[in-house]
Amino acid sequence: MNRLLVALLAAFDAALAVAVGLVVALAPLTLLWIFGFGPEAPWSGLWPTAGRLWQLGHLVPLAVTLPQEFTVPAGISEAAASFTVSLAPLALALFTAVFAARSGARAARAGAGFIGMLSGTVVVAAAAAGVAVTTANDIAAVELWQAVLFPVLVFAVPALGGVLTVAWRAGDDGVVDGVHTALQRRGGAWVEVPGLIARGATIVVMVLIGAGALLLVLSIVLRGAHVLSLFQAGQVDALGASVITLGQLGYVPTFVVWAVSFLAGPGFAVGADTVVSPVGTSVGVLPSIPVLGALPESSSPWLLLLALVPVAAGCLAGWVARSQLVRGHAADAAEHEPVAPRLVIALGIAVTAACAVAVLAVLASGSFGPGALAVVGPEPGPVALAVGLEAGLGAAILLLSPRNQDDDAAAPPRSPLAPQDEAALPATPDDPAASTDHPAADQVPRTPID
Repeated sequence: MNRLLVALLAAFDAALAVAVGLVVALAPLTLLWIFGFGPEAPWSGLWPTAGRLWQLGHLVPLAVTLPQEFTVPAGISEAAASFTVSLAPLALALFTAVFAARSGARAARAGAGFIGMLSGTVVVAAAAAGVAVTTANDIAAVELWQAVLFPVLVFAVPALGGVLTVAWRAGDDGVVDGVHTALQRRGGAWVEVPGLIARGATIVVMVLIGAGALLLVLSIVLRGAHVLSLFQAGQVDALGASVITLGQLGYVPTFVVWAVSFLAGPGFAVGADTVVSPVGTSVGVLPSIPVLGALPESSSPWLLLLALVPVAAGCLAGWVARSQLVRGHAADAAEHEPVAPRLVIALGIAVTAACAVAVLAVLASGSFGPGALAVVGPEPGPVALAVGLEAGLGAAILLLSPRNQDDDAAAPPRSPLAPQDEAALPATPDDPAASTDHPAADQVPRTPID
């Protein structure tokens, strides 16, 4: 496909991703402006609010300064009137990331992956700069470089991942093919190592995310009464309840990462000097956010068994990688399966999965208000270390353990005769070589000679 056409299509994809994200932020706010604030509400504040929400969803921190006409009637102290909000509703970033990965993969399949990625990145940068300039206000301020850089990273990194994934599978006549060639020179299973590390780490992360989502659902179901009581304590009408629910839905991916950190063991914080983990729970006074009612009030020793989930995820990743190695190099594995590639794969899965979870923990943590709420979410270091050790243990068990030889033992034994000895044996009726055109010597009819 023509490179200019690929660049234009990638630019359209990027513009569409930004537009959809802004509409998702703008639509519920418009309903709130109409039915909640009434006709006297200043419409000039709608677009800045939507733009700031889109920026927060793309990891841009907001420096909030509440005006005195709000803080004085509400009894808010001057120290609590200024704070930072950096805990992002990751649903918006997730949508943009998925859109970017698909766009990068399409551009790579068309033969111009990096051009498409750069084209889309430029469009996102221009759109982010436009949003930052047109949404300036005195209540929620942003740094211009953060308002441009962070949305660009949310788009560019997944787009690059999509490009590299397709290039690794189909080739790119460039850097990726050069890496392939260098690995092929080493021979053996080394050419499969990078792909198996990426696949194994992806399996670990996906299993953890799925388990975290399941744990989040179970917590909400089992503690649904507490969640509903917090809704009722807020004394909000149907519109207010809808707005709160939509806001919490935007944070669902964030809460899933919290659940993953709980599964791994270190847990997460919902304020300074608080912890929610299988070992113990200490939260103190929490804000009246309904979803926080799903947090456990106490811990149980049985919850420590949740640490087996990352180990099981590592086992699954190790089994998939080992199976691929055996299929791809069956002839070599029949006599000797080299240890070095398997060891590198196990370590690579552990390190890559730990790094991925650390990034997720960084994205799912931050500040959500003044005072104690300035520290919310998991600590990236402990969570990454726990996932790396647990998943690495599971992967090593399957990758480094001796392979089952039952199939080899069940195979029929080879003939001890040399090939020339086998050729000297007379043909049997079951042998295809024993045909009627060439009968064996003992099958030739014998007639007496007169």
